[in-house]
Amino acid sequence: MNTTMVSWGIAIYIILALFIAFLSRRGDRTNMSGYFLGGRKMNGILSALSYSATTYSAFMMVGLAGLTYQGGVGALGFEIVYFTGVSLVALFGPRFWLVGKKYGYVTPSEMIGDRYESKKAATAIALVSCLFLIPYSAVQLAGVGYLLQGITNNAIPFTTGVIIATILAILFSYTAGIRSVVWTDSLQAVFMIITSTIVVLLVIHGLGGFGQFFETLQTDHSDALSVPGNGFFDFSTFIGMTLPWFFFSLSNPQVSQRMFMPSTLKGLRQMLLGFLIFGFIYTFVSVLWGFSALQMFPNLSTADLATPKLLSSDLVPPVLGVIVMVGIMAAAISTIDSIMLTLSSMFARDVYGNMKKQPNDSKQLRVGKIIIPIIAILAFAFAELELNLIAVLSVAASAGLIVTVPAFFGTFFWKRGTAAGVISSVSLGAILVLILEFTGTKPLGLAAGIWGLGASTVLFVGVSLLTTAPEHKVATFINILKAERK
Repeated sequence: MNTTMVSWGIAIYIILALFIAFLSRRGDRTNMSGYFLGGRKMNGILSALSYSATTYSAFMMVGLAGLTYQGGVGALGFEIVYFTGVSLVALFGPRFWLVGKKYGYVTPSEMIGDRYESKKAATAIALVSCLFLIPYSAVQLAGVGYLLQGITNNAIPFTTGVIIATILAILFSYTAGIRSVVWTDSLQAVFMIITSTIVVLLVIHGLGGFGQFFETLQTDHSDALSVPGNGFFDFSTFIGMTLPWFFFSLSNPQVSQRMFMPSTLKGLRQMLLGFLIFGFIYTFVSVLWGFSALQMFPNLSTADLATPKLLSSDLVPPVLGVIVMVGIMAAAISTIDSIMLTLSSMFARDVYGNMKKQPNDSKQLRVGKIIIPIIAILAFAFAELELNLIAVLSVAASAGLIVTVPAFFGTFFWKRGTAAGVISSVSLGAILVLILEFTGTKPLGLAAGIWGLGASTVLFVGVSLLTTAPEHKVATFINILKAERK
């Protein structure tokens, strides 16, 4: 694809996105809630579009398409499992929103700490989130690098793409906090769903229509239409990848924090419904992209180049290809800036704030803003490692975050949960996942995420039963939804 056209597309996107970001600079941004939650005044439609753009990042159009290219139809099953896991938002969303409004929580870790009456528990959750989400941010940066490198045939180097994404993520985060992120996310989501659907229809038409498309797949790549197919998605791999993804909406704080943001419970339900509709369409579009690239470019050096090669092919009009490229790049950036805002709020609130006897909201906000570029630099350094298979790396990050799941379930559904149970399950579970991921060890053939969830659950329950449960807010948390209905 013409590098000049790509450069102009990026430039126009930057100007338009920054313009929208500056328009969003209204409302109170002088406190933690205003800057990181938009004052809890987000409407349902904006929340749904932002939730979609943040969740469906470089992972989908680069990662899931690449995963389909690599392992076939098993990638669809993998994503459908994540889709069913979004039901957790229906279960936990109203509870998060109600206690967040009642007690003024800014971060999920703050909520955990207050529920278990332990600042150390909040700090443990915050630090584990930072540990695993910075590499996940790097995955998004790498997605932009691979995209621009592949679509321009190396005219725009990988590192240049990563630098562009890093700078834009910092700019959007600083412009108006979460408000600018939500508004630019909404623009990106509309771009993504419309243009990507048009492109996949054009490509399939160019390959002979749906009938010919699947007939060619069956003839030339029959293993891509079955599981485990070429062996990539054997049972243990499938479970190891899908289990962390099932709990993604709960374990990833950049997602769960958004349950605090809608202005009403109705807005929360609209957010969930809008996300499900968006995700259903986008999932099938991404999988079809992967299958299309498999037919057109069966011998790519890395599966993550499937989407860039497809966009630069003769079947995609250059202008449309650039628009889709910008949409994918924007989606990755939306995830990065959301993560940066979430992690900076958690560090300021639950690490720095808990070190002070009387934490000051304005000081916490200043610390949070200082942390934003530090997180970006760390993510940039990690992205420069150029590790392959974005989808697999995304799941590895979620495998580490899965150790927080038992604590969240205990928050609303188990009175006997204790702070000691939270701290031990999260910290020791995270160490176990790190060891397994770094060594590549799979005891009994099971992936790190499975062991992490199992170990953290046993530790949380076991240690909680051996220690004294808090009493102050337990009843409120357990019965918060019932009280609201009355």
